[in-house]
Amino acid sequence: MPEDVDIIQGTKEEQYKGLLPQLRALMMEGNDFYIANLANFAAVLVEQFKHMWVGFYTVKENRLILGPFQGPVACLVIKKGAGVCGTAWERKETIVVKDVEAF
Repeated sequence: MPEDVDIIQGTKEEQYKGLLPQLRALMMEGNDFYIANLANFAAVLVEQFKHMWVGFYTVKENRLILGPFQGPVACLVIKKGAGVCGTAWERKETIVVKDVEAF
């Protein structure tokens, strides 16, 4: 199983396309270790794009529950419509902001 990921140069689209086969290779065929896979995906995205925070939330009981992430401490539970993530979930669209505190 590969443990290193090559940094991809190019446009953002080219970088994502270059990462896809590497992310697939990180997943063990037929495994159900989705939490471990998401943790590795967050690490790869932080390394590639140098984002301050990358993470995943799962939906449980109509709330977003924090999953694997890399970066500063994050909200544990988010209600639908609350903040950037809750609003994106409610609208079913991506929202990109420069400052989440000002949202």
